[in-house]
Amino acid sequence: MYLNAFIDYLTLEKNYSSHTILAYQKDIGAFFAFAKANDGDVELHEMHYNQIRNWIVALVDEGISNRSINRKISSLKSFYKFLVKIEVIDVSPLVKHKALKTSKKLQIPFSENEMSEVFDLLSISNDFESLRDLLLLELLYGTGMRRAELIGLTISSVDLSQKTIRVIGKRNKERLMPLLSNVCVTIVKYLEKRNEISQNEKGAPLLITKKGIKLYDTLVYRIINHYFSKTSNKIKKSPHIIRHSFATHLLNQGAELNTVKDLLGHASLASTQVYTHNSIKTLRNVYSNAHPRNKK
Repeated sequence: MYLNAFIDYLTLEKNYSSHTILAYQKDIGAFFAFAKANDGDVELHEMHYNQIRNWIVALVDEGISNRSINRKISSLKSFYKFLVKIEVIDVSPLVKHKALKTSKKLQIPFSENEMSEVFDLLSISNDFESLRDLLLLELLYGTGMRRAELIGLTISSVDLSQKTIRVIGKRNKERLMPLLSNVCVTIVKYLEKRNEISQNEKGAPLLITKKGIKLYDTLVYRIINHYFSKTSNKIKKSPHIIRHSFATHLLNQGAELNTVKDLLGHASLASTQVYTHNSIKTLRNVYSNAHPRNKK
């Protein structure tokens, strides 16, 4: 009963995406199933911390990473905060819980040369799929948008006269982003080919397959892996790494952190600062070359 109310709260009040809501449901459902198997007929709002702790121990024994466990517990925390909010319980059983320690994962961006080599590969062909893949990568690297934001683009998102694109980010927050001139050229070429497959109606998805259906997550990953496997030896190749590369390369070229924050659609600078460690090498070189006390 309370879980359904929580899901409604996330959907209607918090405007969370369906993907995020499904993750919450899975995490809370997994804990409930564990508790029922071990403690019998229990209700979610009657749980105590020792039951949650037992679940954490079981997850560790299964070999689940601390990072994944913390995410699951975060889902539970949100649920119990909601129960406090609607006065079903007085105190969350997780009020004193401390997250498990995790090692920081270093996200290694593509180099500027790796990005250039991929675009060189795509400049050879002029068929529909090549143009679509080129546009996909130019949008990711040219704006730093997220995978879900890319897939959610419609034809009406683009304003070629103003060289801008409207992006719908997390929690339905909208931001207007500038487009590079070369991306606008690719959009025009792509739309000509796209119109041969499916009519270019304003509300239609911008990026589609050769069968005319909206682009989907696994295909985006496949496209990125296909091209970057030819130019990069990096293990992780994903839309997020391109977003990471976008931010890192801008910072390396002297862009202000606040500007990069706005382009990425971050709510706070703390989220953007994760990208600054990749700029330390550049900063060190500038510092060494510029400081008058540096002895060469």
